[in-house]
Amino acid sequence: MSHARHRAPRQLPVLPTLPGRGAAVLASSGLVLTMAATSAGATTAAAPTAPVQLRAGGVELSDAARTAMSLSPVVQVAADIEWSAAAVSVSSEPAPPPPPEPVAPTTSRAGSRGAAPASTRAAATAAPSNAPAPAVSSSAIVNYARQFLGVPYVWGGSTPSGFDCSGFTQYVYAHFGISLPRTSSAQAGAGYRVSAAEARPGDLVWWPGHVGIYTGNGNNIAARQPGTPLTEGPIYHSSPTFIRVS
Repeated sequence: MSHARHRAPRQLPVLPTLPGRGAAVLASSGLVLTMAATSAGATTAAAPTAPVQLRAGGVELSDAARTAMSLSPVVQVAADIEWSAAAVSVSSEPAPPPPPEPVAPTTSRAGSRGAAPASTRAAATAAPSNAPAPAVSSSAIVNYARQFLGVPYVWGGSTPSGFDCSGFTQYVYAHFGISLPRTSSAQAGAGYRVSAAEARPGDLVWWPGHVGIYTGNGNNIAARQPGTPLTEGPIYHSSPTFIRVS
């Protein structure tokens, strides 16, 4: 008859009952915790409370260790566990550019008082800055020249105190803003030539060595020669040249 050997039961420390909990045993690294709970029908009001005795390896734990172990869950993970995560594809796009800032309309002080009439704006646009001066009327040139009748002839004179032929014509046309060369030969190229039939008062009457102002009907006004004052009379040259400069 064989005798079986039985291991003597080991007495585990018994913990006081905790209100509202069942019995739990946690084993990790040689640490054994045993908590005994009241029966299912016990009420939490009648359960006595007593300090919990926690030991690890025969050494009583400190209050901080007891608190951490009673509140922190314990998770057991196998040493050879493998973790994996799916690859995540990330892409980004640049932010759209901000919209352009609105431009406030600029208004001048004059514009705030009222826009100019359309006719005024059109005239200002149409008129070029370098527009030529208006043409001088023929009668205006003749009438101004007649004011100097009787002025003595002076060689090289170009003022009302005394004129020669080209000095006289230069002075009269300068009054109307028209610049003529000083000599009669140079004044022959000052404008453009017209025929005798096209000639009109205010044109120059020229022939070599002489120049005057045409007054119409075959007459001219000119400083002719020394000793003869400024005179208006018939053109005594048979084929004069008429030059228009106004």
